This record gives sequence, C-alpha cells and structure tokens, in this order.
Amino acid sequence: MRQIIPACLFSLLVIFPDLGASWYAKRSTNRVTTFTRKGRAQHITASQLMSTYADRFSVKGKRVLVTGGSKGIGAVAAQVLAEAGAHIAIVGRDKAGLEETRAAVEAAGAPCTVIEADFETAEGPISAGKKALEHFGTVDILVNNAGIARITPILEMSQKDWDDTINVNLRAPFLLAQVLAPQMIAQRSGKIINISSQAGSVAFDGHSAYSASKGGLNLLTKSMAAEWGPYNIQTNAVSPTVILTPMGQRVWGAPEKSDPMIAKIPIRRFGQPVEVADLILYLASPASDLICGEVILIDGGYTAL
Repeated sequence: MRQIIPACLFSLLVIFPDLGASWYAKRSTNRVTTFTRKGRAQHITASQLMSTYADRFSVKGKRVLVTGGSKGIGAVAAQVLAEAGAHIAIVGRDKAGLEETRAAVEAAGAPCTVIEADFETAEGPISAGKKALEHFGTVDILVNNAGIARITPILEMSQKDWDDTINVNLRAPFLLAQVLAPQMIAQRSGKIINISSQAGSVAFDGHSAYSASKGGLNLLTKSMAAEWGPYNIQTNAVSPTVILTPMGQRVWGAPEKSDPMIAKIPIRRFGQPVEVADLILYLASPASDLICGEVILIDGGYTAL
C-alpha cells in the first residue's frame, strides 16, 4: 500500500503538473530554497526563478565588447546582439569595415562605439579593453572573436607567422580578459565568449599554428571558467566548422579544398556567420547561466563521425 500511494501521486503530477506546482507554491509560500557555495540557504520567489522567455533570452541594456568586429562573425554577432537590445563596442584594425558594422548596428537601433586596435601587439588588446571601460564604465559581455589564419605546412612556416597567429588568437583574448575581468568580478556577473574553431579539436593540413592557438584558447576558456565561475562569470568557447566569412572563403573557397571537406560534414555544407552569432547570443543571455567552461562545437556533425 505504501508503494501504491506514491505511485498514484506521481501519476497525478505527471498528468496534472499544475496541481503539483500549485501545491508546492502554497506549501513554500511561493518561495524556492537554493544554497550558496558555503551551504547557506537563500530564498527566491518563483517569479524570480521563472522569468519570461523574452527575459531569459534578452541582452537588453547589456554592454558588449566584440573584437574582430569589422567583418565576418564579429560583424554579424554585433548586429545580432544589437537587435536583442545590447549596447555595442567593436574592435578591429580595418577602419572601413568597422564603420560598415557601426552603421549596421545603429540601423538595428543600438548605439555603437568603434575602437581601433592591432591585436598582433600586446598593447592592442590592453588599450582596447581600457577604452571600452572608459566608454561603458563596465563591460557585461566580452566576445573574443578576432582571429587570423596563416595556413602553411609546419616545415615552411616562419616564426613571424607562428607568433602573429598565437598573439592574435590566444594572447589577445588572455590580455583583454585580464583587463575586463576585475570589474566583472566586482559586479559579480559577466559573460566571456571565446570564438575558437573546430580546428582546435581536430587537426588539418597546414593549420598547425591556427590549431595550436585555438586548442590553447579552449583550455584558456576552461581555466577562466574555473577561476571566475565563483564570481558568476560564465566563460565558454564556440568552435565552428568552416564559416563562409572572408577568411573562410580565402582558406576553403577552392573546390578542390572545399568539396572533400563538405563530404565529411553530415549536413553537407559549411556554416553562415549568423548561425554562429545566434549561439553567441544564447551564451550572452541569462538563459545560458548554467553553462560554464564548455567548448561548444557548431560543426554540422563533423566531429560526430
């Protein structure tokens, strides 16, 4: 009999979930108990826990810094975040491209600040971070998107190409996060989204420096998550397959390169920048608050095989 009653109650709750929710709300005086890392109980209301769908996926009023914002994924991500209500600052060294992105962001109804910086230098990302803080006061979301690819066999790669790739793709996100993380820690919230690559998880001919930089970025992402997660800062990496940006077209545009690659992707195509930008928006929103320290592949199933 003791086993039958709980089973019946469970069945009723499955069929009539509102019944259980109503009973629990009355029993808990519309409060939910959670626990801090030190084990202390804290109470929040059900309305605080269950905000609307629009609220959970909103970045309205958030201050966002997007690097590599002059073209490709960065430019589209800036526009998508602007459409979702964010205030945008973009960083790059292509002045004309930055102005095009600014116009697109402002057309979406959001303010946009342009910061010119060269990430091959150590001063570039440090200066960009300081200028963003001067403009915004605080940065809520950092999108480390700037990247370069010098596709050369290992035995033919110059030290400069190696250094430039590591400096832009790995050192710059590290330095920029060093500048911005302290104020995220102070406000006990922040989002850092590092744009990595499928090439950070699997190897490709001629991609040694690029893969090394992105593999390093993946582990840097996890280290940031481990150190800054306790301050309610979620750090994650997005690792796309080939995306049809200007850089993607340059590296993979020739049919003799693209056709064999596409044949290995189960959905049989490369990606579009907006598909990556949509994932960035999700990771920037409160809906993703439990996701931290992940390297999320967006590769059409390539690594599933």
